[in-house]
Amino acid sequence: MGWAIALHGGAGDIPRDLPPELRELRESCLHRCLGIAIDALNSHKSPLDVVELVVRELENDPHFNAGKGSVLTNNGAVEMEACIMDGSTKNCGAVSGLTTVVNAVSLARLVMEKTPHIYLAFEGAEAFAREQGVETVDSSHFITPQNIERLKQAKVANSVQVDYTQPIPIVDEPPVSNGDSQIGTVGCVAVDSSGNLAAATSTGGLVNKMVGRIGDTPLVGAGTYANKFCAVSCTGKGEEIIRATVARDVAALMEYKGLTLKEATDYVIKESTPKGTTGLIAVSSTGEVVTPFNTTGMFRACATQDGKTQIGIW
Repeated sequence: MGWAIALHGGAGDIPRDLPPELRELRESCLHRCLGIAIDALNSHKSPLDVVELVVRELENDPHFNAGKGSVLTNNGAVEMEACIMDGSTKNCGAVSGLTTVVNAVSLARLVMEKTPHIYLAFEGAEAFAREQGVETVDSSHFITPQNIERLKQAKVANSVQVDYTQPIPIVDEPPVSNGDSQIGTVGCVAVDSSGNLAAATSTGGLVNKMVGRIGDTPLVGAGTYANKFCAVSCTGKGEEIIRATVARDVAALMEYKGLTLKEATDYVIKESTPKGTTGLIAVSSTGEVVTPFNTTGMFRACATQDGKTQIGIW
């Protein structure tokens, strides 16, 4: 048994003809973040510290749907959310409705460690952020030209769009480069050589979502979960992930039916959620790592202490 790490940059209908410059930007970020995680685990940082560190890096990259790259609500604003969970204690923290906090995952950890609660949202979460002195910026910091365009596309289509939804042409306007504003939720799971586990997930949610909508990411047991058996971070269509309590189901299948991590995640991805809706990353207390999905693709990376590494999309 040794440490293991996995991270994701979202699952969805990722086009196989995604322009190389866009694919390479995301792959480069995943590669860099994987290196940061490996160094941290080799330096004996706790899994909780590692997943927070990695998700912060992903939040700061505008090419993913979290933090700087968060997609926009139907009124053109950001409402970011995140969750973090420690497997050994099952302590956890979550936040929603953030508009000024640079790193939602770190605020979620502060909720876990500095309050008697698990979940803070909207004005209360923003007030707590100011009390704790976390980094905040004007909300315009998060509104990128790419995501303004993506919201425009969603409004023309009269739809709420999940990660990597393909753009539609707008009459009498120049086409958007394929994939230029298609970005995904981020997450990380880790286990150390002693079997301690942690998970974290962060997202901007759905393009053109209603103001106040909350997805699976901050819901413990849906989009994020960790206990003594495994750590799981999900990505995809939040409503389907919530209905299936995906992350907790993986853990329950291991705990109550004695399934391996691969058996449990394969069952949940194939049987519990509709095709085209869900991806996840997971590690077990014994150092297994899996990255299954039922979408076209999922930006992902993983590594184990024995030197195996992988970065993939399709």
